[in-house]
This record gives sequence, C-alpha cells and structure tokens, in this order.
Amino acid sequence: MTPHIAIVSYVSTGAYDANTIDEDQLLSQVLKDLGLAHQIVAWSDPEVDWSNFSHLMIKSVWDYFDYYPEFLAWMDQIQALGLPVLNDLDLIRWNSDKRYLLEIEAKGFPTIAGVLLEKGSTPDLDRILQKIKSDTLVIKPVVSGGAKNTLKIPVNRWDDFKEKVAQLLEMEDFLAQPFVKEVAEVGEYSLLFFNGSFSHAVLKTPAKEDFRVQHYFGGTIQAIQPGPELLVPAQRLMNEFGKGTLYGRVDGVLIDGVFHLMELELIEPYLFLGLTENALPNYKKAVSERLLG
Repeated sequence: MTPHIAIVSYVSTGAYDANTIDEDQLLSQVLKDLGLAHQIVAWSDPEVDWSNFSHLMIKSVWDYFDYYPEFLAWMDQIQALGLPVLNDLDLIRWNSDKRYLLEIEAKGFPTIAGVLLEKGSTPDLDRILQKIKSDTLVIKPVVSGGAKNTLKIPVNRWDDFKEKVAQLLEMEDFLAQPFVKEVAEVGEYSLLFFNGSFSHAVLKTPAKEDFRVQHYFGGTIQAIQPGPELLVPAQRLMNEFGKGTLYGRVDGVLIDGVFHLMELELIEPYLFLGLTENALPNYKKAVSERLLG
C-alpha cells in the first residue's frame, strides 16, 4: 500500500490547546517534507474510514479521558484492522490508566505514585497516610489529563473535602498522591525522547499560588539542558517502559537530588517542538526513520 498517514487528533473545543503551537500542523509539514500523503483526523469521527490509511500516528487525542470507553473501543477497532500505529496501542492502553505509576514504583523506580482509591469505596484518610507522608494530598482520577477533577487537600482539612472525594469515587477510580512542594517551588521537568533517544527538555513552572503546571492554567515553560541527575533516570525509564516508541515524555521532579517520576507520557504528550532549535529536526529524523526506513 502506498503510504497514507493518519495524524490522529481530536475535535478541539479549545479546552486543552489554548496558547500552544499547533503540533498537528508541524507534524503535517514534516510528513509533507518527507513526501508522505496524510490527513489530520479526529479519533472520534465516525465518518473516517481507517482502512484507507497505511499507518496511524497518535498525536493530539487530548479528550480521550473524557470519552474513555469510546476511546478503548476505538483502539479495539484499529487493532482489529491490523494497522501499524505509533505509539503502539497496547502501550497506549497501559499508559492511559495511572495505575501504571504503581507498577513502575513496584519495580523500584522513584515515583510519585500514591494510593489507589477504588470506585465505590469510602475514602479512608488513615489508610492513605499509611503510605503517603505529606501534610497535603492531591486527588486525581486514574484516567485523566489536564488536571481534570484534581483536588489539592490539606490533611488538616480532610473533613471539609471528604464528602466531595466520596462523590467523585461514585463515578470512577482515583489516586491519592502526596503534594510535591518541589513542583510549586522549582517546577516539573519534562524530558522528550524520539525513538528512545533524548531530544530536548523543558522546565514547567506553575503560576503563583497554583500547583498545576499546564500552560492553560498560567504555567510557564522554558527550555533547559538537563544534567545527568535528570537525564540518566529518565533514559532508564524510557528503556524499561517506553521500548519501541516513536515519542515519549518523562515528567518528574528532583527531591533531595533524586529524580522522581510524576508521569510517563506515551499517549499524546505535547512535545514542545517550538521551544528549541533541535526539537523539530530531531522529531523529523525520528519520523523519517520509522516511516521511510
């Protein structure tokens, strides 16, 4: 089959892509430069005939957690067609549920994993504090993005939030995690990898009095050159859990000089392609290696 690539995106409502460079269009230009026919299509568009494509490139499916059952069914449909997908859909399925953080932690990697709060359960502060040593908690869904339904709760005010947490647990599973003061004080590091090799890195700093580093909450982003204290553990994580990926982003913090994983982004991370001179050339090289050999 003549290569015909689907850049898989979403139906934008402006909720998650405000004030960003459109990386769908950057990837489109990369494929154009490589002489590859392609279209940008929404994963949820029922009119798309996926069998018309030779490859799918998952790029900006930024609403998958809002429609998770439908997204899982879509992945089943694509896998039934046997189409090559970058990143691999089995890996994306694993990475779409934050229980993966508990798995990574269990393998000995320093990780801000937390405690699983199962759907329908009664939130138990004593149980949470058996593992989490923090005076502030962050509660987030196991399937989420963009800080959706994420709460920051001082432990001494638990009783004020307990009913809200219980209401949220009626709908889905959550993680209780420690609030990481280093995120507010320094920021969260993101290291980008293409075809398993390091490309570039940024530091994301939340707005004053906030704890969410996403740009649409007022966070700032700056390019950095990571030292070995960041690069070595991030590479180890990619080697262990990101095998075969076209792209991956390792998000984490330094706590007492030790890198702790916050998120391993293997589904639809923003790649910060416009922040450094080498980011886009590195991406183009990786895409060429995967699609043209």
